[in-house]
Amino acid sequence: MNYVFFDLETQNLFEDVGGRDNIDKLKVACAVTYSTAKNDFTVYWEQDVPALLAELKSATKVIGFNLQNFDYKVLQPYSFQIRLASIPTLDMLLDLQKNLGFRVSLDSLASASLGTTKTADGVQSVEWFRSGELAKVAEYCKADVDITRRVFEFGRDNGFVFYKSKLGSKLRTAVNWK
Repeated sequence: MNYVFFDLETQNLFEDVGGRDNIDKLKVACAVTYSTAKNDFTVYWEQDVPALLAELKSATKVIGFNLQNFDYKVLQPYSFQIRLASIPTLDMLLDLQKNLGFRVSLDSLASASLGTTKTADGVQSVEWFRSGELAKVAEYCKADVDITRRVFEFGRDNGFVFYKSKLGSKLRTAVNWK
């Protein structure tokens, strides 16, 4: 079994590409994976996308947060041979949204389940990318992958995750992540 946890950061913001309908134009700045087979992280830049695609394709399952409606849509223009939607994937956001009937943020899950928060956001990452602070982009993306992995493991091991309500209450929902 090789679970590959995955996240990417973009070169552009929605406002730069004409809105959310143009996700495929955001362009990959940096992507990070964590492979359970290697027990390690790998950082990919735009020029490394073929190697990233090979890793995702070889995974038993790719796990992430908002993969189907964001990361895969950003990555798809780089992939002519692989339809990313065909890769075995657990999109934790979609799974939770199906159970709850609404979206929750990764930050909400991380703070309620793990007592930690994300280190920045995608807008900050684009600013770092544009100013050439690539190490910061990679570290932020790596931190998001690590939080995603830890939330997944918490849910897998406990059969539930916690999240924060809009009013700040700590709530719990069942998950069946294997």
